[in-house]
Amino acid sequence: MSRVLLISTNRATAPYVVYPLGMAVVAGALNKTGHEVKQFDLLAAENDERDPENELKNKLSLEKTIRECNPDFICLSLRNIDNTDSLSGDDGWYLEEARKTVNSIRSLTKVPLIVGGPAFSLMPEAILDYLKADYGIIGEGEEALPQLLTKLTGGVSLPPIVKGSRPLDGEEFATPQFHPELLDFYQARSGMANLQSKRGCPHRCSYCTYPELEGRAFRRRPATAVVDDIERLKKDHGIETLFFVDSVFNENCGHHLAISEELLRRSLKIKWSAFFRPSDLDIKDLKLMQQAGLFALELGSDALTDKTLKGLGKGFSVADIRATHKACLSLNLPAAHYVIFGGPEETPKTLKEGLENFDHLAGGVIFAFSGLRILPGTQLYQRAIKEKIISPTTSLLRPTYYFSPDIDPETMNIAITNACQGHRERLFPPSEALERMAVMRRFGFKGLLWDQLIKQA
Repeated sequence: MSRVLLISTNRATAPYVVYPLGMAVVAGALNKTGHEVKQFDLLAAENDERDPENELKNKLSLEKTIRECNPDFICLSLRNIDNTDSLSGDDGWYLEEARKTVNSIRSLTKVPLIVGGPAFSLMPEAILDYLKADYGIIGEGEEALPQLLTKLTGGVSLPPIVKGSRPLDGEEFATPQFHPELLDFYQARSGMANLQSKRGCPHRCSYCTYPELEGRAFRRRPATAVVDDIERLKKDHGIETLFFVDSVFNENCGHHLAISEELLRRSLKIKWSAFFRPSDLDIKDLKLMQQAGLFALELGSDALTDKTLKGLGKGFSVADIRATHKACLSLNLPAAHYVIFGGPEETPKTLKEGLENFDHLAGGVIFAFSGLRILPGTQLYQRAIKEKIISPTTSLLRPTYYFSPDIDPETMNIAITNACQGHRERLFPPSEALERMAVMRRFGFKGLLWDQLIKQA
C-alpha cells in the first residue's frame, strides 16, 4: 500500500477555528484500506495567527513533514473558496494561498498531487487548472480516493477528475481518524471538536450548494454510531464541547431527537451546538435537546421578511423565525440568526421591514451579511444569468455577488450599519464581527464566542 500525506489548507480562524473533519474522515478510510497516512494541518502549523513569520514557518514545517513522510501521494483538502463576505475584497479569497502551498510542494517533490474537499467540488475544472494539481475528486472521497490510489499505483490511465459515490441512507460514513495533536491544538484554540451526523439536504435555498455537494436527501448515520464517536472523543481525548457540522441539524424524521435520546440513555455529559432551520422547533423538542447537552443554536434565518424569504426559497416564514426565537428565549438557549440582505426580491421596502424586525430578535445575536455569493449549480446562478448580472461564461473562481436590481448596495449597507450601531449583539459588517471574536479569543474565551455577547449585553 501507499504512503499518503493529507494536507488541510484551511487557515480561516473566524469566528472560531474548525477542526478539519473532512481530512480526518478520509484518513480513516485510507487507514481502513491499509494505506500509511500522515495528516498535516496548515493552520496548526502556524500555531499563532498573529506571527508575521507564518508563511516561512509553514513552508519549513511542510518541507520537514514531506521529507520525513516521503509520501507516494499528496492530497490537499479545500474547505472554502472564500469567506462569502462581499465587503472583504481579495482578502477573503483563499485559493491564492492554496496555490502557494501547491507551489511549495512542487518545489519539494514530484509525486502526484490530488485535490478534493467541498470547495473543489464547486468548480472542479477551474480550480484544478488554477492550482495546477494532477488529479481532483468531486464529492465524497472516502471510497473514491482509495480507488484512485489503487489505479494510479497499478499504472491505470485516468482522467484528471473523478467523482466519488454516495452511500445510501443509514450506511456508515468512514469513522474519522482524529489526530491527537491536532485535537489538542483545536481544543486549546476553540475548545470544540466537530462531528457530522448526516449528509445531504432536501431544502431548496436558492443560493445553497449543499444539495449539489452532498445530495438532495438526508443520509443519516445511525444515532448509536454518532454517539459512539462522541463517547470516544470524550473518553480518549477529553472533549467536552462539540459542534455538529450537518447542513441543518433538525429535520422531520427526528434524527436529531434520536441522537439526543441516545446521549441521555448513556448519561453522556457533553455540551453541543449545531446549525438549525428556524421552523418546526417546538418547546418539547428543544427541552429534550437541552437536557442532552444543547447549549446554543445557530439559525439559518437568512431574511426577515416573507417576500425575501420566498425569494431565497427558504420554505418558512418570519412568524416561524419569531416563534423559534421565542422558544429559545424561554429556555435561556442562546440563539444566533444569520441574515442576508440584498438577495432576490430585496427592495427599499423589504430592507426597512427586515431591519425593523431586528427588534423581534432581541436577546439573540444577529450576523448580518450584504449580498449573496453566486455559485454554479444553484438557482441563484440561473437567476443572475437571467437578470444579466453575469453571463454563462463569467468566471466565478473569484467571488461575484448577487444584489437585487431593486436595491442600491451602498445605501443598503449604510442602513444595515445604522441599524446595528449601539447594539453589540448585532454584527455588521462581517469583518467587524470577526475582529470582535478575535479580541475575545485573545482574552481567553473559547467556544462559539458569540453566545458571550448575549451574556455581556
